[in-house]
Amino acid sequence: MPAALTLFTAPKPFTNPHIALIQRNALRSWQAMGEDVEIILIGSDEGIAETAAELGIRHLPDVPVNQLGTPLISGIFSLARKASQSQLLAYVNADIILFPNFLEVAQQVAAKLPKFLLVGQRWDLEVTELLGFEGEWVEPLRRHTWRNGMLHLRAGSDYFVFPRACFQDIPDFTVGRAGWDNWMIFKARQENWPVVDCTADLDIIHQDHDYSHLPNGQAHYRLPETGENIRLAGGQRTIFNLDDASHRLVRGRIEVVPRDWKGKLREFQNRPMLKNNNFALTQLFFTLLQPRRAWVEFWKRREMQKIMQSARDAARE
Repeated sequence: MPAALTLFTAPKPFTNPHIALIQRNALRSWQAMGEDVEIILIGSDEGIAETAAELGIRHLPDVPVNQLGTPLISGIFSLARKASQSQLLAYVNADIILFPNFLEVAQQVAAKLPKFLLVGQRWDLEVTELLGFEGEWVEPLRRHTWRNGMLHLRAGSDYFVFPRACFQDIPDFTVGRAGWDNWMIFKARQENWPVVDCTADLDIIHQDHDYSHLPNGQAHYRLPETGENIRLAGGQRTIFNLDDASHRLVRGRIEVVPRDWKGKLREFQNRPMLKNNNFALTQLFFTLLQPRRAWVEFWKRREMQKIMQSARDAARE
């Protein structure tokens, strides 16, 4: 009998001791959900195969990569879909600790909606030691997180739960770079799948880390691959966040998200793109309604174009 939910991820290399520690914490928290959850690690970076073997987790090494060797989201999702039979799939970043109610929440929504996307805010928490996920660990860790962690901004999401009928065609985004997670929310809205913000009912923990695993230690949003992700997504107007969710889950109930005037203005701005795929009209609305942000965005886009051109020049040398 297939697992109720397949969790899949593309971990970072296990070469950095702290990255290795927090990824091990995350994976062991996923295993604590029991046999109804299947876990798949995807990629061939150093330490992934050994960690999968140690923890008894399925491993798929042969993932498509870009010219820099970074795994592609399209390949990751395709491999996980082909390798699993679960009706519910979830991509989760490999540094995220999940609580056991993750499966319960996913099944609650699946019982009410045929197609959907579950997303939500994370709690940022400094973790410097291996954690235990046996016995009575859930409530002590939850209380510790509430006391010492910080609820992250609503700029993106670190988990995406959806029925296997959804997201069958994904652009060749690069994993670990900005833009593709925002596109997931945009795509679901464009397809009229309810995007359910589960923040109120679902706590997840992001274990803080630096960017030493990335080229030159730069934050991912300054890397050329981020610019390429945004281009593949269709441009800046597809950069949706949790404020663009159409629904929310509160005490097990799925509710339509109420909009204040700013939310209604954004919905109006995005309507041409969501309803008729008219990006040009949405961009015009954005420029007219938010001229200051449009000007700032223009200069940021110019900066990213310079970064991408420098990377192309370096590749040719």
